[in-house]
Amino acid sequence: MLGFRNVSYTYHTRSGETAAVQGLTFSVDKGQFVSVIGPSGCGKSTILSLAAGLIVPSSGEIVCESSEFGYMLQKDALFEWRSVEKNIFLPLEIKKRNTPEMRKKALALATKYGLGEFLKKSPSQLSGGMRQRAALIRTLAAEPEIVLLDEPFSALDYQTRLEVCDDVQSIIKSEKKTALLVTHDISEAIALSDKVVVLSARPAKVVAEHEIAFGKTPRERRENPLFASTFEVLRKELGI
Repeated sequence: MLGFRNVSYTYHTRSGETAAVQGLTFSVDKGQFVSVIGPSGCGKSTILSLAAGLIVPSSGEIVCESSEFGYMLQKDALFEWRSVEKNIFLPLEIKKRNTPEMRKKALALATKYGLGEFLKKSPSQLSGGMRQRAALIRTLAAEPEIVLLDEPFSALDYQTRLEVCDDVQSIIKSEKKTALLVTHDISEAIALSDKVVVLSARPAKVVAEHEIAFGKTPRERRENPLFASTFEVLRKELGI
């Protein structure tokens, strides 16, 4: 579905050049949930921008079978002057797909995942976890094939983060979407992913890739005896 082939990217500024990523090679298969972890500032968010085509590689190639992306940010970015329902419709308006049929599908998705009674409320009336759920439904409303997630749980407290992680993984898997998550949280990556890609410090290079073959849900993985040993392997590869 999505492949990086020896991809490098260099930022050019007045003060000089900064190599963000270098020689990246990894792939995301259709229906797979892949997490990319690495040290702070190593270029993880740059990878999402490259995947979405927002920036072009300095060298190398990105191969993608779809141009339909959904992007979920660190903050939910819900507009307070719009109801939850109208926030969910926003991608339809931007992509000129705001038809009765697409609105009906978006509302059905919101209702399916527990937002039905909150549709007419403002975002400020929702808990942090429900806001992130609304942000995910908004991301899925325009029916993207690939969902890009940029540390979407980092602003949540620990307990809410666990609940939302479970929610997001369940919804993405149920809707048969392909997902690429960047995060600095090792536990989060293991719990959510089919595969974890480990990066070095900037300029980011692939240090290792790990298939997560135990458990199906985040809770099952966290409770599995292999969780702790996998955490230690990834921690050492990150050098922390």
